Amino acid sequence: MELGLYTFAELAPGASGTRRMRELIEEIVLADEVGLDVFGVGEHHRPDFAVSAPAVVLAAAAERTSRIRLTSAVSVLGSDDPVRVFQDFATLDLLSDGRAEIMAGRGSFVESFPLFGYDLDDYDALFAKKLDVLLRVRDTERVTWADAGVYPRPQQEPLPVWIAVGGTPASVVRAGALGLPLALAIIGGAPERFAPLVDLYRDAARQAGHDPAALPLGINSHAFVAPTSRLASERYFPAYSGMMTRIGRERGWPPMTREQFEALRAPRGALVAGSPQEVVEKILFEHEVFGHDRFLAQMSVGDLAHRDVLEAIELFGTEVAPAVRAEVERRSR
Repeated sequence: MELGLYTFAELAPGASGTRRMRELIEEIVLADEVGLDVFGVGEHHRPDFAVSAPAVVLAAAAERTSRIRLTSAVSVLGSDDPVRVFQDFATLDLLSDGRAEIMAGRGSFVESFPLFGYDLDDYDALFAKKLDVLLRVRDTERVTWADAGVYPRPQQEPLPVWIAVGGTPASVVRAGALGLPLALAIIGGAPERFAPLVDLYRDAARQAGHDPAALPLGINSHAFVAPTSRLASERYFPAYSGMMTRIGRERGWPPMTREQFEALRAPRGALVAGSPQEVVEKILFEHEVFGHDRFLAQMSVGDLAHRDVLEAIELFGTEVAPAVRAEVERRSR
């Protein structure tokens, strides 16, 4: 079981972008130091998120880390140039000595489409077309349409490409049929409700001639760790509810209440937030449901204090991760 973190590098109104970038690098360095396996950085094109170019941030982190894998979370492939995405992450792979990954997704925020001149009516078709190109340049040095090579080539062959989905059946089928690793975002409802999607993914892989057992499956969720359950609730609720209410206002959701937050934090809720033991139990419960190979936690949300994020990362790496890995290994035996 790989355990790691991902972030959208949220930027509070009036906050310094320079400071947020320094804090982000500090988070990645600490995650590496405490033995976590993966760190992902999201791509957004709006004023409340600080990163529009994940590969640049991850390249800076590559020079300050030695072991942790570095991935986008996600690359909004439909509004980007897939050749350039490959080149950026192939470069990151060389800088990091083979630790780069691409997590490609359609994107739950769509600001990049009009920004780069794309029609939102083509949202899914653009992703499908560009994913095909990305996989072709990953697997073949020379491209037929230009009779030219795509360089640099990464250290890893092939460069890992994951497909990130938020619950769309067609997306999990596409990932399975292509034989690509799947990262499933669970940010609301009961985790068990997502089990049919995982079954659909594995069935699609099997029907396409791939071995489902050989395809990595990841779960991505909002998560937070504090020394006690009470502290986790007190620290995370204001930032998390503020973020969900702000984003929800754009999408027609009602404001998040404390009752909703605590229901999500309950043993069968989607939010993985609590004491180290509570977080261990939630991840292991989900492992019983999905049998997944990776869990990524999104901790730094809203205006959560940087010191609290750092403490959560340390607890996640030193207390949660070892306990989860040991139990998953025991189960596998």
